[in-house]
Amino acid sequence: MAEASLPSRYGQTPNARDVLGWVARGEVAMALGVVGIVVLLIIPIPAFMLDLLLAISITSAVLILMTALLIKKSLEFTGFPMVLLVTTLFRLALNIASTRLILGHGHEGVHGAGHIIEAFGKLMMGGSFAIGLIVFAILVIVNFVVITKGSGRIAEVAARFTLDGMPGKQMAIDADLSAGLIDDNEAKRRRKELEQESTFFGAMDGASKFVRGDAVAGLIIVAINVIGGILIGVLQHKIPIGQAATTYTVMTIGDGLVSQIPALVISIAAGFLVSKSGVEGSVDKALVTQLAMNPVALGMVSAAAGVIALVPGMPIIPFAAISLGAGALSWRRSQKSMEPPPVEILPAETNQDEPIAQTLAIDEIKIELGYGLLGLINDLEGRRLTDQIKALRRTLASDFGFVMPSVRILDNMRLPSQGYAIRIKEMEAGAGEVRLGQMMAMDPRGGQVELPGEHVREPAFGLPATWIDEPLREEATFRGYTIVDPATVLTTHLTEILKENMPDLLSYSEVQKLLKELPAEQKKLVDDLVPSIVTATTIQRVLQALLRERVSIRDLPAILEGIGEAAPHTGSVTLLVEQVRARLARQLSFAHRGDDGALPIVTLTPDWENAFADALVGQGDDKQLALAPSRLQDFVRGVRETFERAALAGDSPVLLTSPAIRPYVRSIIERFRGQTPVMSQNEVHPRAKLKTVGTI
Repeated sequence: MAEASLPSRYGQTPNARDVLGWVARGEVAMALGVVGIVVLLIIPIPAFMLDLLLAISITSAVLILMTALLIKKSLEFTGFPMVLLVTTLFRLALNIASTRLILGHGHEGVHGAGHIIEAFGKLMMGGSFAIGLIVFAILVIVNFVVITKGSGRIAEVAARFTLDGMPGKQMAIDADLSAGLIDDNEAKRRRKELEQESTFFGAMDGASKFVRGDAVAGLIIVAINVIGGILIGVLQHKIPIGQAATTYTVMTIGDGLVSQIPALVISIAAGFLVSKSGVEGSVDKALVTQLAMNPVALGMVSAAAGVIALVPGMPIIPFAAISLGAGALSWRRSQKSMEPPPVEILPAETNQDEPIAQTLAIDEIKIELGYGLLGLINDLEGRRLTDQIKALRRTLASDFGFVMPSVRILDNMRLPSQGYAIRIKEMEAGAGEVRLGQMMAMDPRGGQVELPGEHVREPAFGLPATWIDEPLREEATFRGYTIVDPATVLTTHLTEILKENMPDLLSYSEVQKLLKELPAEQKKLVDDLVPSIVTATTIQRVLQALLRERVSIRDLPAILEGIGEAAPHTGSVTLLVEQVRARLARQLSFAHRGDDGALPIVTLTPDWENAFADALVGQGDDKQLALAPSRLQDFVRGVRETFERAALAGDSPVLLTSPAIRPYVRSIIERFRGQTPVMSQNEVHPRAKLKTVGTI
C-alpha cells in the first residue's frame, strides 16, 4: 500500500506530459541550453540551423542592450554577469560551428556557411577585401580597446570600493536600526541590497574578462579561417587561388562581423550598466536631468555652434540648427528658473492675527546654530542632525514613557560661527561649540587625549576632549579613545539637557494626551480616578516627581493604580510618589541592576538613619528636614567618598534608605549628585539580588 501511494514518476517510466512539465521548468530549460552550447562545440550543424542561432544571438544582444538602458538601477539587472558569460559561450560555440561550415563547405560558394554570414560578408566588404578587413578590425579594436577595457576597469574599481566600504555601510545600517530610524525589515532590505551590490560588481569584474577574451578569440578565428580556408580550397578542392581567396574571405569576414556585432552591443550594455551605478532612473532621464537642465551650459553650446557655423568652409545648416535649438532650450530653462514658486493665498481674516499668534507662541525645545554649522542639517555623507534628533525623541519616548515635544532648529547670526545654543521654553539651557570636518576624541579613563588638536571640554559632561583631524582617527581608535562626530556631540548634549528638564516638558496637555491614549481596558481606571479621587493636575505633579528622579512613566497603569490606592488617605504629593515607587519596585530594581544581575547598594548606618528620622520636624504632610549644617557636611562628604570608591571598583550603586526618610535624603543628594538614585527598602523587589558595595 505504501508503494502504491507514491507519485507515478517514482519507479515508472515518465510519460510525455511529465517530460514537457520538466522542460517548462526554468532550471531544466537552462540546463538544456548550456548542454546545447556544449553540443555546438562537438557536433556539426546544417547551415539553416546556424542562420537561426545567429539570428537568436543578434536579437538577444539587442534585448540585453535595451534592458540595460531602461532599468533605473544597476541592481535591477543582477543577473547580467551570468547573461554575459552565457552569451559569450554561445557566440564562441557559434564561431566553432561556423568555422566547421566555412572550412567544410566553402568550396560550394559563399552561401556554404548560411545566408546570414553571406549577407554580412557582402554588405560590409562593399566589393573589396580591404574594406571588409578594415571595418572588421575597427569593430574589434573599438570593442576590445575602448568599450570592454573601459567597462572592465569601471567594474574593477567599483568592486574594490564597494568591498572596502562594506564594513562602514553595515555599521551605518546597524546604527540606524539601533537609533530607531529604520525597522528590522528596512535593515534586512538594506543589508540584502548591500550584499547584492558587492556581489554584482565583483561578478562584473570577472565577467568582463570573458568579453575581452572573446574579442581576442575572434581575431584568431578570423586568421585561421582565412588561411585555412584558402589552403583547403586550393590544395584539397583544386579551386583557383583567386576564387578561393574571394570565397573564404567573404565568409570569414561575414562570420567575424556577425559574431563581433552582438559582442559589441553586449559590451556597450555592460558599459552602461557599470557606469550608471550612482545614477537613479533610466539612462535618458539621467542624461536629460544632468546635461540639459543648466541654461548657462546650453547657452555656451549655442554660442559655440554659432561661431563654428560662421567659419569659412564649414557647413552652415547643421551648426546653425544646433545653435538655434540649444539657444531656444537655454532660454526656456532660464525663464522657468525665474518663475516664482506658487504661493498659497489665505483669506484676509486668517492672515490678520497670524503675526501676533506667532509672537506669543513659545518653542518648548529649540536649537540655535551658528552659520558655520548649517551644514549639519544637510549633511548627505553622514547622518544628518535632524535624523539623530528624530532617533533621540524615539529613544527617550521608549525609555521614559512620553514623547518629547518637537525640536525646532534655526540659525542665529549672533552665535559664534561654530557655536550652538539649546533653549528650553525660550531660556538657554546649554551652549557649546563643535568643529565641522573634525572628530572629538575622549579618553574613557577621563585623562587628556595625547594627540595634536584643540583641547576642550566635552559640553555634556565636562570631560577633557580634543578635536582631531580625520587622518588621526585610526590612530585615536588604536589608542582606545572614543571618537565622536560633531552632530553626535551636539545630540548628546541635547540628550542630557532633555533628561534634566523632563519634568518641565511634561505639561498638562501632555498628561491629558497620555491618559487619552491608554488602552481601552484601562480607561475605566482613569474614569474612576479623575476627577472624583484626584485631579489631573495631581497626576501631573506625581509624574513630574518621578521624571525628576529619572524614573520611567511608561507603566502608566501601575502608576495610576498606586495613586488610586493612596489618594483616599492623603493629599500629599510626596506620599503619593512614595506609594507609586513601591508599586514600581520591579521596574526600579531592574533598571539599576549591575552587569552581574545584582542590585548594587550603599546603605546608611543606624546612626545616620536615626539622625535623619530625628531631624524631621512638623506634623503629617508638613514634615521638613532640619539637620545641623555640620552633620549635613559630614553626610555629603561620606556620600562622595563612598560613591567614588564604588565607581573606581566599576559599580554604579543606589543609596538604600528606610521609607520614612527617602524623600528627604533624595532632596539632599540631588543638590550635588543629581544622577545618584535613592531607593527605600519598599522599592526593592523581593526577587532582586542585592550586593552591598559600601556603607555611609
